[in-house]
Order: sequence, then C-alpha cells, then structure tokens
Amino acid sequence: MARNRLEDHPTVVQARSRDRTAARPAEPLDASWLRQLCLDAGADDVGFVEIGRPDIADQREDLDAALPGVRTLISFVTRMNRQNIRTPARSVANLEFHHTGDHTNEIGRQVVGELEALGVRAINPAMGFPMEMDKFPRKAWVVSHKPVAVAAGLGKMGIHRNVIHPKFGNFVLLGTILVDAEVSEYTRPIEYNPCLECKLCVTACPTGAIASDGHFNFSACYTHNYREFMGGFGDWAEQVAESRDAHDYRARVSDSESASMWQSLSFGANYKAAYCMSVCPAGEDVIGPWLDDRKAHLTQVVRPLTDKEETVYVVEGSDAEQHVAARFPNKRTKHVAMSLRAHSIDGLVEGLPLIFQREQAKDMSATYHFTFTGDESRQITVTIRDRELDVAEGHHGEADLRVTADTRTWLAFLAKPSTLAWALVRRQIKLHGSPRLLRDFGRCFPS
Repeated sequence: MARNRLEDHPTVVQARSRDRTAARPAEPLDASWLRQLCLDAGADDVGFVEIGRPDIADQREDLDAALPGVRTLISFVTRMNRQNIRTPARSVANLEFHHTGDHTNEIGRQVVGELEALGVRAINPAMGFPMEMDKFPRKAWVVSHKPVAVAAGLGKMGIHRNVIHPKFGNFVLLGTILVDAEVSEYTRPIEYNPCLECKLCVTACPTGAIASDGHFNFSACYTHNYREFMGGFGDWAEQVAESRDAHDYRARVSDSESASMWQSLSFGANYKAAYCMSVCPAGEDVIGPWLDDRKAHLTQVVRPLTDKEETVYVVEGSDAEQHVAARFPNKRTKHVAMSLRAHSIDGLVEGLPLIFQREQAKDMSATYHFTFTGDESRQITVTIRDRELDVAEGHHGEADLRVTADTRTWLAFLAKPSTLAWALVRRQIKLHGSPRLLRDFGRCFPS
C-alpha cells in the first residue's frame, strides 16, 4: 500500500515520465569539451588525472569517501596579480589571495553545476578553507591540490613547496574537482621543473623554513605564516582565557595584534608572509624582468621584504628563533606556543617530522625505543643522527634510551612538560637510560 502511495506522488509520476539517462553524456567524457567547459568558467589552465594514478594513491581512500565512485580529478589553476603578491603591504597581498581563492571556488562550483545538469556527479572541495576541522590537527583537507596539479601536468613543486606553473609561475591558486566519470584523455606531468633554484625564496623567508639544501621546516612556516589561522588562533584564544584582566591581556597581546586578529575574523584570515611566493621569478610570463636586471629584482622585490620591520612568531628554542636573530636585524621575534599538538599516538608519529628542529639536533646521535601502553598500544624507534630524523615502526637496533609510557600520560606530558616528574614518580612513564637523552629529545621538538 505504501509503495502505491509513493508511485502516485506527483513528483514520482513526473520523474517516471522522463528519460533520466538521456541527458548524461556518453562516457568517456570528451577531454576537449571538458577542458573548454573549465576555461569558459574562468580557469587559466586545466588537466585531468584518473583516480588510479599512482601519484595520488595515498589520497584515494579520502577522495572516494568524499565522492563515492570518483573516477577522475579535474585540476585547474587560476592566476593571481603578481604585484599584489609582491608588495610588502600584506593587506594588499591578502586581498589578492582571498579574491583569487573565491574565484577559484566559484569556478569549481560552476563546473560542478554544469556537470550536475547533465547527470554527472561531481564535487568541488575548497581551494583552501573551509576544511574538515573536526580532524584538526591531523589531515583536515578533502584533497591535496598540489600533488594532483603536478600529476595533471600543471607544474612542478619548487624548493619552496609551491607549485610552479610553466607559464604563470607560482602566482597561481589551485582547484580540484572530483567527477564520477572517465575522461577520454588524461594529462601527464611535465618533463622539467620550472624552478630555477635561484634560492631567492631561501633568502626571503623570514623564518628560515626553506633551506638551500632543500630541507623544509614545516613548523617554522606554519607557526608564523598561519598565525591567525587554526592553531595560532587557538593560542591567541588561550591568551585571552589565561589573562587575569584587560591590563594582563595587553601585556601579552599588543593593540596591533588584537586589531589584526579582529581583521582576520572579519575579512578572512591573513597570511603573515608568503614571501617565498612573492620573490619567485620562475615561469615564462614572469621571468623576463629578472633575466633583464637581477639587481633591480633584488632591490624592488626582495629587499623590501627582507628589510621590513615586523614581528616574526616563533616557538621558543626553535630553529626559526635563531634564524631571525642571525639574519634579520629589522625583525623581532615573539614566542608563541607550538600549536601542532598531538592528541593521539598516531598523530604524534605523523607529526614528529613536521616539528623536528634539525639545528637543535646538530650534535646528537641517539636511538630511542618508545613503548606506548593503555589507550593506544604501539612501539616505535626514533633515531636522531647528523641532523636527520628517522621514525620507524617497532623496535630496531640498540636503544640509547628506552621509554615506556601510558598513552594518556605521555600526551599530557607533551602538552605540559611540567607533569613529567609526577609521571615518573607514579611510574606512568619509565625511563631506561640517561634522562639527559630525554631532555635532548625535547630540544629537537620544542613546544
């Protein structure tokens, strides 16, 4: 009886009268048609990646969860106005980031709408934000746009970890559309890297996050550039909560910092730097002036950023703190808390390479065996040698220090190191080896 009532519903009757398969185009979707659809929507370049491509294998589970049955990724770029990004006036640069980001999201939304009208399922995850913040501080983004863009032939990663488009340089933002249909022709990575290895990004980075040997200090970049995003906002909120009164708050947070946080809350979170992108001369449309007069590029683009008087946010005892003091006399540091805090052992293991400070480990050579018990049972080996970090599952080799810890207690210790003594007394953390090695370990991961 219920089925008969459903079949008699006007919406069902109307739907049954249609040929609902006629509108969906035949597969595979024509690549030329799909490319033009994206260009007409405002994209500046487009590529296609099949879901089975090994280059994005580590994303496949998450992508299929976002759009079950996804078979193709459309990768596209939108150009930014270069001078807006290059100016020391970060309000201008952030306006460009925000407007181009909105444009990128609107392109994705328009293409998805066109495909949906044809009966093709598709979604367009955000260019940047919003993200799945219930997963923070672990992976909160739906898709990692950069590896997709590289696989699609839209550029290569430079040493500054930005995708450099062969024509537009790194002055682009990236978008990805997930589609449940195959495409007639997929694009492939380009055969060369547009990165010139000029190392201007190394020179300009205020935190020293980019090293000339290719090393990247993620936490240094994240702590400063994303001060008014995610974890940095959380640290500011804790300053508000911990302040005894208005006078105490003003002693912790300057008037300009409060105004800047208000601005980020009102008009979109502001990046503090992104100087690596500003100074990059790579790309066919970008390189000409640099080739003609490199001295002028240094004078007009690089030095206004390196000489700028500003606050650089650093974790106390970090490589970034030392770098600012050594390289930038016009910049001042301010200590903030490490906001990449682990809430699980899985998160801890994933995060160790991100917060490792290799200059703090320059005199170290030690192997650590960790055994975690309680809520999460896991064994890992951490080796620190020659300024390099290695994290491996299980116990390997001879340990210089063996640490056995209850999971909850260890995570609480990481959040508040002062709890260590009590944990040792209660035997919730046990050490076999010199306690000095635990101190040395902590120096490499300042909080």
